[in-house]
Amino acid sequence: MATSRKTTSVQHNVSSDLETVRTEYQEGKTAFERGRYREAVQHLEKASALVNRSSRLGGEVQIWLAMAYEASGRIPDAIALCEQVKRHPDLETRKQGGQLLYIFQAPRLKRPKEWLTQIPDLGSLSDNESQTRLGGGTASERPSKQLSQPEPIDLSQVNTRDNRFIWVALLGLGLTLAGLFWWNLQL
Repeated sequence: MATSRKTTSVQHNVSSDLETVRTEYQEGKTAFERGRYREAVQHLEKASALVNRSSRLGGEVQIWLAMAYEASGRIPDAIALCEQVKRHPDLETRKQGGQLLYIFQAPRLKRPKEWLTQIPDLGSLSDNESQTRLGGGTASERPSKQLSQPEPIDLSQVNTRDNRFIWVALLGLGLTLAGLFWWNLQL
């Protein structure tokens, strides 16, 4: 009788842990997809600590954790985790780990400065100043932009003559269809 209570208690703990893993895993994925990478790392690390790492779910958690590490700037951690995942029992997880490792170890390309857009820090502006800069003023305060009018088109110079291409294309299509019909009858 004591053994059945222990078994029930162990089963309850396992199902409780699995539910916690799934919850943390889902919250980590959601945070990652919303760009909150540090939060994603926290959730996925909790899920990784509770899950059997050699299971398929454990492999998925580790793949997402590696991506979250990389996105949050922890590239050495991401590479180390991918090295572990490359030895995972599940074939698909091993392949994904190898592909991520290849991407994470790829050399970083240097972008020219003119490709980058500088975003000004608006935190140092006062509220009044930020309203003015962000277009919060009235319409009379805003500079008016003059729209250039397109030049009118002289219709007398537009070539409206039929170039007969459509008739040549239709004739070619008709001959092709007739040939296919005839060939089908011969079979």
